[in-house]
Amino acid sequence: MALVLSRLGAFSHRHRLAVVLVWLAVLVGGGIGAVTLAGETSSSFSIPGQESTVALDRIGEEFGAGGEGASARVVVVAPDGGTVTSPEGAAAISDLVAELGELPGVVSATNPLDPAAPSINREQTTAFSTVTYDEPRGEVTPAQQDALLDVVDDARGSGYTVEVSGEATEAPPHVGGPSEVVGVVVALLVLAVTYGALAVAGMNLLTATVGVGIGVLGVTIATGFTDLSSTTPTLAAMLGLAVGIDYALFIITRYRQELRHGADVGTAISTAVGTAGSAVVTAGLTVVIALAGLFVVGIPFLTQMGVAAAATIVVAVLVALTLVPAALSFLGRRALPRKQRAANPAGAPAGRGFLAGWVARVTRFRVVSLLLAIVALGIIAVPFFSMQTTLVQTPPADSTQARADELLAKGFGEGFNGPLTVLFEGRGAAEAAAAVTGAVGGLGDVVTVTPPIPNADDTAALLTVIPESGPTDPATEQLVADLRAELADLDGVEASVTGQTAVSVDVAKSLDDALPVYLALVVGLALVLLVLVFRSLLVPLVGVLGFLLTIGASLGATVAVFQWGWLADAVNLDTTGPLISLTPILVIGILFGLAMDYQIFLVSRMHEAHSHGASPLDSIRTGFRQAAPVVVAAALIMFSVFAGFVPAGEPTIKSIAFALASGILFDAFVVRMVLVPAALALLGDKAWWLPRWLRWLPVLDVEGAALEKSSSGPADHQLVAADR
Repeated sequence: MALVLSRLGAFSHRHRLAVVLVWLAVLVGGGIGAVTLAGETSSSFSIPGQESTVALDRIGEEFGAGGEGASARVVVVAPDGGTVTSPEGAAAISDLVAELGELPGVVSATNPLDPAAPSINREQTTAFSTVTYDEPRGEVTPAQQDALLDVVDDARGSGYTVEVSGEATEAPPHVGGPSEVVGVVVALLVLAVTYGALAVAGMNLLTATVGVGIGVLGVTIATGFTDLSSTTPTLAAMLGLAVGIDYALFIITRYRQELRHGADVGTAISTAVGTAGSAVVTAGLTVVIALAGLFVVGIPFLTQMGVAAAATIVVAVLVALTLVPAALSFLGRRALPRKQRAANPAGAPAGRGFLAGWVARVTRFRVVSLLLAIVALGIIAVPFFSMQTTLVQTPPADSTQARADELLAKGFGEGFNGPLTVLFEGRGAAEAAAAVTGAVGGLGDVVTVTPPIPNADDTAALLTVIPESGPTDPATEQLVADLRAELADLDGVEASVTGQTAVSVDVAKSLDDALPVYLALVVGLALVLLVLVFRSLLVPLVGVLGFLLTIGASLGATVAVFQWGWLADAVNLDTTGPLISLTPILVIGILFGLAMDYQIFLVSRMHEAHSHGASPLDSIRTGFRQAAPVVVAAALIMFSVFAGFVPAGEPTIKSIAFALASGILFDAFVVRMVLVPAALALLGDKAWWLPRWLRWLPVLDVEGAALEKSSSGPADHQLVAADR
């Protein structure tokens, strides 16, 4: 692989202008395609085939066009001392309902004062109109949402408090806000300090931006042909930018090392792409495996997110292997600080500084270091065991959605914001629903059971159950299970429980069932890959066990902040509550790939030193001194990029970004900088042991040993590895 990649680097050097123009053409073409072909994204997180999802589809079929459409609830509260049933209140509500019914995309808007189906509280101070759209949840357009909010805003002039909430008002997450820009600026500063040259830092960031731009534009084009989650482009941008910067960093750093050792520009580029590029390909492959492996979960929107992010990673790897060498070819020796541009075959002295002293202490006090790392991460992981997940998103504090939910809870009770719907299907469905109403009302946590609503031919009926607890409360989730158990054996009628909480319960169960399979697949494939890279069994095993500590600490810290509320102000957290159900599996998939990146970049230099005859302890220290500065910079960059998405305000992205940012810190600075060198120092020669029956495995040559053997070949292959 090293030889093939070195030839690719040489090609990019010789044809640098053509390579740059091709990538720019792809970027421009992606932009044109995104403008002309893009469609709408969806914020729906349902799973086809689940009881709750099937019931929603059946409701649409049995009860007409609006049966499965997204809905919003416009809440009207009378001034102090007044009622919504007064002549003034009735007139204001009548006008409001008329305007709501004329909005684009609206199928119906109920009148809360309709005697046949009133929707006012007992004190007659609070009423609400249910506005139903012809599009399902997550597909109400921004223009339709804006029109709804404008009507609500105008209605406040009547002297009544008017707010709106519901699935039809949920906005997709944005990309490119001020906090994300701050993260990119911090990444640029880290690069500038690492390189000692602002031009090289800018080039690194620019090439990564080209890669992530192409990836996100490709995802945007795909929205015109398939139904993608609104979180998908954000996830692709977040991951693509982080790994794009880091992969370019590894290649540029190796290129600069070659220049310092006296290589000419062409040879330095070939060597850098052949050595660091091999590690980039291997690391990128682990990330792609982790993301594409999400298909085993069997949830379409999660599979789409994983494939889209994996495709962006592939683009980032290709950019690092072709566009970065082409850009370096234009820079030439200007990639070095001015005082280092004179050829210096002796190279810069290695082995001094803080990191050299760090690894010396860690490997000297290896037992203490190993125990401290395990204990520290174990303590941080404790909150993980009380983690709760849900798909019910809590609206931002002080938003109209949050105020509407608060008014409804005050007027009708906490459970009113999370009603459960029971669909009865079969001949005589309404009678069957009426017959079990008493039993349903007697279940724990039930406040109200509405009279059944039949369809036109009495083959289906709907029963609405209002819980006492809120939609994210574990008691409401238990009520879903109790309802299903109570209605499991009805004669001649099939009953299905649906609603926002029921969908959340079904998604959580599917994710819990799929997680062990996913972990087995991803960890198994990655272990095989790492065994091929390092030709060792124990080194990959140490890396994977360290990753498990990273995951525990990352999710534990996330639970402590987002569920318990610790340091909530520091991350601009509006409200606390259960984590979004997607968070654990996405964080595991993404962090696994990134953690293996650090394992490959750090340990490959240790393996390189060991393969050249260094003792086990010396190879650890030598490899650490060579790779740790780059890994530190890479980790700080990834942390900055992920942390930039934390203050944005969208709960789905916020918790995932926080978990990734904290996971990067734990993995890079505790697991890879402490646990791994300490464990390898304890293992000694055994760390690089490979059973005889596995020695037939192919050699991937991530360190580029084949480049030395080809040094007598053509000029493109007369390469000298740096720091050997």
